[in-house]
Amino acid sequence: MPPPGDTLLDILKDNGLPVVGVGKVDDLFAQRGLTRSFHSVNNAECMDLTLGAMDEIKNGLIFANFVEFDMVWGHRNDVQGFKAGLEELDKRLPDIKERLRPEDILFITADHGNDPTTPSTDHSREYVPVMATGPEVNEGKDLGTRDSFADLGATIADMFGVTLGNGKSFLEELWRRKD
Repeated sequence: MPPPGDTLLDILKDNGLPVVGVGKVDDLFAQRGLTRSFHSVNNAECMDLTLGAMDEIKNGLIFANFVEFDMVWGHRNDVQGFKAGLEELDKRLPDIKERLRPEDILFITADHGNDPTTPSTDHSREYVPVMATGPEVNEGKDLGTRDSFADLGATIADMFGVTLGNGKSFLEELWRRKD
């Protein structure tokens, strides 16, 4: 189902920026707002595709969805698979971090809770984490509990100098202070 209105992806694309989707981002946004898409449901392949996009894109958004955490492990309550997936992702994060330029920020989050240790296979109700890193990011900054998931979208919009219309940017909290 298409989003009911313009998304951040649409706005960035309309402003001439590359917007690359990796994983099932194309499905999540009904093929909208992307200048390029790499569909995959395999985390290792998603990582390789993300790294390739980082080598090609100099200024734009790369939106990667590592699907196995949701479809394969989360909804099937596969705690060991989820654990192994996190360990594999952890091993590959240095590959991403070494490609980040000074103005880049890597955000790691989720679209919903999906705790594989709960008795249900449905989405769980916990808050999702939002972690950020980059060469100029004030790492270890506690962003608190945000009022809305739209805050992440507003922050990314702020990075690119566009307005999303929803959420409150926390970009200034992320950048290191240069005194």
